Amino acid sequence: MTSPKRISLDQWHDRYAAPFAPTTAAEMRDRGWDAVDVVFVTGDAYVDHPSFAMAILHRSLEQAGFRVAILSQPDWKTADPWRQFGRPRLFFAVSAGNMDSLINHYTANKKVRNDDAYSPGGRIGLRPDRATLVYSQRCREAFPGVPVIAGGVEASLRRLAHYDYWSDTVKRSILLDSKADLVAYGMGEVTIVEIAKRLQTGQTVKDLRDLRGIAYAMGASEEAPGRTSGGMGFQYQTIPTYEHIKSDKRAFAEATRIIHQNTNPFNAAALVQFHDRQAVVQNPPNLPLTQEQMDRYYELPYTRRPHPSYTEPIPAHEMIKDSVTIMRGCFGGCTFCSITAHQGRIIQSRSPESIQREVEKLAADPEFKGIVSDIGGATANMYKMRCTRPDVEAKCKRLSCIHPTICKLLGTDHQPTIELMRKTRETPGIRKVFVASGIRMDLAQLSPEYVEELAAHHVGGRLKVAPEHTSPMVLDLMKKPSIDNFGVFAKQFQKASSKAGKPKQQLVPYFIASHPGSTANEMIDLALYLKRNGYRPDQVQDFIPAPFDIATCMWYTGLDPFTMKPVTVAKGLSDRKVQRALMQFFKPENYFAVREALIEAGRGDLIGGCDGLIPANPPKEALEKRRKDANPDHYHAVPNKGYRPGRATQRRRHK
Repeated sequence: MTSPKRISLDQWHDRYAAPFAPTTAAEMRDRGWDAVDVVFVTGDAYVDHPSFAMAILHRSLEQAGFRVAILSQPDWKTADPWRQFGRPRLFFAVSAGNMDSLINHYTANKKVRNDDAYSPGGRIGLRPDRATLVYSQRCREAFPGVPVIAGGVEASLRRLAHYDYWSDTVKRSILLDSKADLVAYGMGEVTIVEIAKRLQTGQTVKDLRDLRGIAYAMGASEEAPGRTSGGMGFQYQTIPTYEHIKSDKRAFAEATRIIHQNTNPFNAAALVQFHDRQAVVQNPPNLPLTQEQMDRYYELPYTRRPHPSYTEPIPAHEMIKDSVTIMRGCFGGCTFCSITAHQGRIIQSRSPESIQREVEKLAADPEFKGIVSDIGGATANMYKMRCTRPDVEAKCKRLSCIHPTICKLLGTDHQPTIELMRKTRETPGIRKVFVASGIRMDLAQLSPEYVEELAAHHVGGRLKVAPEHTSPMVLDLMKKPSIDNFGVFAKQFQKASSKAGKPKQQLVPYFIASHPGSTANEMIDLALYLKRNGYRPDQVQDFIPAPFDIATCMWYTGLDPFTMKPVTVAKGLSDRKVQRALMQFFKPENYFAVREALIEAGRGDLIGGCDGLIPANPPKEALEKRRKDANPDHYHAVPNKGYRPGRATQRRRHK
């Protein structure tokens, strides 16, 4: 085999980065390669930045000595793009991208989105719906017999039978519908390299069933693992079957409870779920990465740029190109969030030295403007935080370390984060270091010094925080702290901002409409809170039932899977629109929807007056919108033309 030929790069790249992976047969030949080991198929544009899955997985395989080609956003209507590199020696790696393709394509109201942040120019239509299924089928069509390994958020969150919001059905494991050989779930650097190494030695896909972090489907004639052992060294637990959870919502809730109780890699059982006569097996999650592994993966020779073939900017890259990831994982356990399910509950942090080296590389880039847009991760102020008792951590089944109260064994020291913030902003060539990732306010309050550092040096005028709701019942279902917690933090932040000479800095709170448990009454209380505190949200977050999430189970079944108590759910489109309108009660176009909701809730006292949410009489804009909505085909605005007194360019027309 000929040795790879280095593609010429500019001076900065040549010093810090390695060439892009080939994206065409011509680029493969330019590298001096006659074939590749792995073809990585992705629904995202190819960006060689560690915030993009294809980049960190490609670089991990490359470091291990494998040749990887990247097939980015291929034309899925034919298998021809899949054939251009020839038959891959080891496997196809398939990912829908950094997001579930349906969440990427559709809003909570199932309307097509206007843009795609992971595509050049933000253009839509460059990936199919249910991309994992389509891409996997094309792999099979192009080269039958080549193993197909599915991964990424879409495959991870659909690895077992799941509720699909967009079809309003319970669907089978994505393994069965995609015909993939394995799903590598969660963060996949360790898994994908191990798969490549073992296939290279001549092992088959079936030989890989002892790996952590994978799910696989067994043939109908194969005997499923027993409850206590299956020959792989794992404990096994059977969960309700696909047929059972499809017909019985209580069984769906029970399956959800078991699945989420088995997410701690130190004590999780392997789960077995039958689909008719065929078993799908999910092995326990990967063990958390060590600091050395985190350093290695994030210091691979990324160019931090999109592939040079693109002529349009890629919005997601523009947003994160100057950011630095310092950790992964989240122990918050919010029921509506997939981060814990995908990245893990245990915090995995990089060393300060590794982070500093990345910041220095950024500063050396001639295109860098001196501003680090974000230094954080899933949650910016969980860096280096972990259970102080490893023996307890290994046994713990708690889904959140900070709800309903902060665990007394959790290490909550902000000092490592403070020191990191100070050091990075003092780096030559760095003008500003922002914290744009979300922060946990309940943790931040434990360190006034952290809040002061944050307010003085790391906020660009507005800090995003996520209290999410005001209702104690809804917040409890979310696993979020009381709204009083936000009030305390708001005062603490304002005091710190004033002390730093920045009294105009503001908090931008995020709230969710239509979350399970939230009715019009809860949203009215939220609207009152917003008015009393002077908040006018520009955008509304509408709850989207993403696969796998606990809140999605509540939304579909109407049950809390851990208590089996009923949960009220706003499923109708009209109910969801009302909740959105109540959060933006101040907008004239929402006047009549808010008025009707207030009257139905018996809160007519909030119509008119100083304490009211809306005025007694509808504003002109509200009447105008109602007329247009009532007769959209025949309503026409009066054209603003003709004689206008006082205008120099118009004269009265004389008969």
